[in-house]
Amino acid sequence: MLSVPRSRLAWMAMILLLGLSLAACSGTSRGATPEALGIVVNDGLGRELTLAAPARRIVSLAPSNTEILFSIGAGGQVVGRDELSDYPAEAFNVTSVGSVYGTINLEAIVALDPDLVLLSELNPAEQIAALENAGLTTYLVPNPLDFEDLYANLSTIGQLAGHKEEATALTAALRQRVASIEAQVVGTSPVRVYYEVDGSNPLAPWTTGRGTFQDYLVARSGGVNVVSELDGWAQISLEKLIELDPQVIVFGAGPYVPTTVESLASRDGWQDITALAKGAIYAIDTNWIDRPGPRLVDAYEAMARAIHPEAFE
Repeated sequence: MLSVPRSRLAWMAMILLLGLSLAACSGTSRGATPEALGIVVNDGLGRELTLAAPARRIVSLAPSNTEILFSIGAGGQVVGRDELSDYPAEAFNVTSVGSVYGTINLEAIVALDPDLVLLSELNPAEQIAALENAGLTTYLVPNPLDFEDLYANLSTIGQLAGHKEEATALTAALRQRVASIEAQVVGTSPVRVYYEVDGSNPLAPWTTGRGTFQDYLVARSGGVNVVSELDGWAQISLEKLIELDPQVIVFGAGPYVPTTVESLASRDGWQDITALAKGAIYAIDTNWIDRPGPRLVDAYEAMARAIHPEAFE
């Protein structure tokens, strides 16, 4: 019988144990699913969030987040919402926990026992800190600057809520709509456009410059934003607007906006602007264009039709 030295037996045993250990680790890695490994994502503040499993009790503190959750079939998981989350109609059946523009009821949120609180860039730092200090898990959804950012938000929220397939299907449908709208305006001549956010003070209305989704929509619709030299949201003087002389004026319309097509057309000093002379004044639902949810595609179509109506005849 072959004799093996004890030192060699020990060495062989070590190799065998190491091999078994590596095989076990390799097998776990190959067989594990993303769900088994947990969900790891970075939010709009650059913070890493890890969930062991998709969230089942979600508080949404932004209308856009609420809309996204319902649009991907996760509405039944929303146990709390901010006061302004009014779409879809089913959202009204969810408990309101206050307004991000006023105060949120932290005690009510804690009592709802959420495993995830979805935030947006509307939420001030002190609100976020209070939620974190209460031991709640939060994720801030960043504002999209283009459609790819929107699709990324849909994908992430779908992952966090356990509705990845529905989010993927919705994204595909939105991509198809965007492509169809884009095909209508491709090759059209550029048109000078002024978009008004808030005209409460007609002598110094609020508009939107570069680095905003509204600026992106104007450009994608075949327009040239006349205030694109501005950064973000800013006020503009009547004199400057007359100098820029937009050919089309678009404004966000809604229950909190005093502007109408008629009131804008009758503003003192605006009659020399080309858009007014042409009657090219259009309203877009502020809930479409100012909420970074799926209805941004509705805003895109409305913007494209306002800037190039001839392309849709």
